[in-house]
Amino acid sequence: MRYMMIVKATAETEAGEMPSEELLKAMGDYNEQLVKAGVLLAGEGLHPSSEGFRTEIATGGGRSVVDGPFTEAKELIAGFWLLQVRSREEALEWAKRCPEPVEVRRVFDAEDFEMSAEEAEREAKLREEVREAGGIA
Repeated sequence: MRYMMIVKATAETEAGEMPSEELLKAMGDYNEQLVKAGVLLAGEGLHPSSEGFRTEIATGGGRSVVDGPFTEAKELIAGFWLLQVRSREEALEWAKRCPEPVEVRRVFDAEDFEMSAEEAEREAKLREEVREAGGIA
């Protein structure tokens, strides 16, 4: 099972303030524990939304682009960890150890979707290509 642990943005992260040295050390220690346990697939901090953009479906089906910043900091993401664990309980235990408060969400697997055999095969091939390229699938 894969779970994403999401760190919500704050006024400070949206202002581009970096974490304190103490928090950086705590996150480094936590990351080290995740790696040693073999559960960490990815983990990254994100730049403020002022450096980002959103796409929206425009009238007529095209796409429009909305540049950041975005106003609701509490709805934005400042960073994440992606974990591969055996159970929800294991994900919960890792979340409890995290130096930052997190929202934890299970990631869908291809098997969770009802799809035709052709679509399932195509999905499996795409995931294999991603793995061969060094990505996470």
